[in-house]
Amino acid sequence: MTEIEYGRRRPLLWVHGRSIAWLPPLLLLAGIVLLDLATSEDFRIVSWIVLVPGIAAAICGVWTTAAYSVLAVVTYVAVDSAWSDAYRAGLGDFLLVALGGALATLAAAVRVRHERQILHIRDIAETTRRTVLRPLPPCWGGLEHAGVYLAADVEARVGGDFYDIQPGPQGTRLLVGDVQGKGLGAVEAAAALLGTFREAGYHERALTTVAERLETRMLRHRRHTTALGRDDGDRFATAVLIAFPADAPDVMDLVNFGHEPPLVVGPRGVRELPSGDGVPLGLADLAHGLPPVHRVPLAADETLLLVTDGVTEARDGAGDFYQLAREVARAVGADPGSTEPRSLVRRVRDGVLRYSGGRLQDDTTIFAVRRAGTVPGPETEMGPGRGPGPDTGPGPGSETETGARAGAHRGTEPGEDPERGRLRS
Repeated sequence: MTEIEYGRRRPLLWVHGRSIAWLPPLLLLAGIVLLDLATSEDFRIVSWIVLVPGIAAAICGVWTTAAYSVLAVVTYVAVDSAWSDAYRAGLGDFLLVALGGALATLAAAVRVRHERQILHIRDIAETTRRTVLRPLPPCWGGLEHAGVYLAADVEARVGGDFYDIQPGPQGTRLLVGDVQGKGLGAVEAAAALLGTFREAGYHERALTTVAERLETRMLRHRRHTTALGRDDGDRFATAVLIAFPADAPDVMDLVNFGHEPPLVVGPRGVRELPSGDGVPLGLADLAHGLPPVHRVPLAADETLLLVTDGVTEARDGAGDFYQLAREVARAVGADPGSTEPRSLVRRVRDGVLRYSGGRLQDDTTIFAVRRAGTVPGPETEMGPGRGPGPDTGPGPGSETETGARAGAHRGTEPGEDPERGRLRS
């Protein structure tokens, strides 16, 4: 099951699932009382009890704060009465404690109301997130998968990163990408691309046709937002489109729209797949065509690792970038069993957060997949009487490189060292 995680802080003052927010005000109250009784009449601090409901207002609920306000007044009267008339704090401090308790209760009510509004907004964001990034069943489309999405905007929890797996008659297709920019505009563009991918990835026979549909959808989305008078008419998206052909279990087809190159991680080391030799989605007119299709080998014990620029652009305190391939190769060298998708994603996630000190400058997606042993029948989403067929490309004369050149079969260009980009463990 794909995991979605956010940069949320764990609630403070919780132990074993129970809140102990009531404890600090109580300890403060007891400390003030004991100190006031233990000191001489020249150092009276009983009026400090006004701090107790103030602390409660910051961390407790309304009724708990109100209870501490009443308790503070009662305690003040009891402690002050223990002194002789000459050393009592008097009516002025009593009014201070009573008024402070009333204001603290009001402040707690305002805070709780604001927190409920924030929770409501988070529920809306969660619904939006589930609409854009739908949950993926285990071994969906015959792929073991694991993923982590870390939103740079902790409160919104939705950004421009997107991914999905779409089984179909031609095999299983995978899309991972990142929309340029932030905010709702980026979310809308991601939703538009994912909707097109889910339909085209299932129905279209050729991967190049799926790529064309994605490019067209990005252009249509930009024209629509421009017509609405919004200033995101130049928005684009980097992405990696991958197909796992049903009739070729040892290879995969890849189209890279200017995205971070995926890594293939296995017991024999780490190798980098073809880089983003194409332009991002929405900018194909600048390159006079779509990126080519590369066919690359993928062994049964190898895992495909895809990330967005939140990983590769993570910096440490000195400003140095996170070296993903090097760190993954080091982890695989230390533990060859760490190539399993869930373990690999967790290692990368922990490494990025540790390297950057938990300060994410951009939304971060880490996604890993590998072929499962078998493909469950119901998860292929095939219609009645339809079986898997080959994921064929367009006819002769097209720009696809699938199976056309030996270099593409190796995941490299002709004349290129096949070991280039491989980091041995």
